Amino acid sequence: MVAMPETRMRDMRPEEYEPYTREREQDTVDSLLGVLAPEEAAAEARRGTLRFLPEGLATPGHRLLVAESAEGSAVGWAWLGLTDPRTGSTESAYLYDIRVTPEHRRRGYATAMLDAVEAIARRAGARRLGLNVFGPNHEAIALYTGRGYTVTTQQMAKDLTADPAT
Repeated sequence: MVAMPETRMRDMRPEEYEPYTREREQDTVDSLLGVLAPEEAAAEARRGTLRFLPEGLATPGHRLLVAESAEGSAVGWAWLGLTDPRTGSTESAYLYDIRVTPEHRRRGYATAMLDAVEAIARRAGARRLGLNVFGPNHEAIALYTGRGYTVTTQQMAKDLTADPAT
């Protein structure tokens, strides 16, 4: 087990928002390729941003956070919604995104960040924290299940362009 490094969460600064959003949207596009054509995936990623963060950093009920190491360098980002996106309930917060910079992965930062985000949600009155993870993201699935998250819904698909005998 990797020891959790000292990690401080702070609110994202305005100059950090656009680079973060571009990276997050590109990751969404990459996750949707194979399900959607590239241009459709890009449009879907942008629609999600416009729907859930219509006012960017100033969108009420959302916290965009930067995780910093003990030395003060950015090691990751998190996007926390303080209400459930489906029901609007404040009893259930929603983790839209959590990411660690590639050079800081596998060092315990994701676990430390998840603990910090859970504490923020708890202080805001949430009794539950939901999230979505794409099926091929085995590292994230392992992180979440190891921290007590369970599957609440599951979507599946089959590539029908593959050999029909399989």
